[in-house]
Amino acid sequence: MPSRNLPAKDKLNICFAHVAYRMGERFALRNTGLKWFELRSADELKARIAEADVLLCSGLWKNELIPLAPRLALIQSISAGTDQYSREALGAAGIRVANAQGVNERAVAEHAIALILALARKIPEALANQAAKKWRGMIGEIARREDELGGKTLVIVGMGRIGSRLATLARAFDMKVIGTKRDPSKGAGAADRVVGEGDLPGVLAQADFVALTCPLTPQTENLIDAKALAAMKPSAYLINVARGKVVNEPALIDALGRNAIAGAALDCVWQEPLPADSVLWTVPNVLITPHTAGETRRYEDNVIDLLLENLERIWRGESALKNQFV
Repeated sequence: MPSRNLPAKDKLNICFAHVAYRMGERFALRNTGLKWFELRSADELKARIAEADVLLCSGLWKNELIPLAPRLALIQSISAGTDQYSREALGAAGIRVANAQGVNERAVAEHAIALILALARKIPEALANQAAKKWRGMIGEIARREDELGGKTLVIVGMGRIGSRLATLARAFDMKVIGTKRDPSKGAGAADRVVGEGDLPGVLAQADFVALTCPLTPQTENLIDAKALAAMKPSAYLINVARGKVVNEPALIDALGRNAIAGAALDCVWQEPLPADSVLWTVPNVLITPHTAGETRRYEDNVIDLLLENLERIWRGESALKNQFV
């Protein structure tokens, strides 16, 4: 179906829908003259989506909203993820969709490095000792001490923008970087070597750290399963700043419980928020952050920059939007 037309600037109505982001507050500072309103809940969005020509949202989106949105011509996703949007249903309705890929590449890569450093330097243990007012003595057993990153091998699963940025940061710590890519012929970038996705099992055994920076697709769901975890060294750590379902969570919990790998740092999990009764909360060799890898004080402004660019492209009659996937 052809894409729906956007109304003229003086008729356009933009809806910002997010439980926390201050999109409207930041948008107002641009003085664009465009009309907008802001919502904070799924119920509010369901009640008012019929008013919107343009929608900015992420977690509040449900494909069941499509029949309730006769004016909607563009969804500018606030996140880089695309798995919550039905390409078929949105395309059939003539609604264009672009994601926020790239706006948080620096933030997510820096968060991944922070998690790697936290595990290597045993920062969670230090915080626990501080809370208990415990001064840990020097450790005689070499394998139990803090470690250096120099000379360690980092395998980055998904050498897109975030993975490429992470490779640059890792090289600054003198790490050896191996990346996986759908098309390794396009170059290694900052990595020492890039292999095809099918070669992942072979490079997992070389990794001291495995960082997941790939999108969630049918091909990457449960990519890190029991077999993949078994290929990793017992001294290796898993870092997930991608999507929770890239990892088979029961297999990970089993591997951690058996000390089959040294630990994991997870910014995303299967069910978010992570339920209070989840075993992951109490596994001693797991560090959890609440899906905040992409969070920065500039996030809203970065997304608004994307929105304004895509609106101008539409008004100029251009067919391709930045980061468009529907």
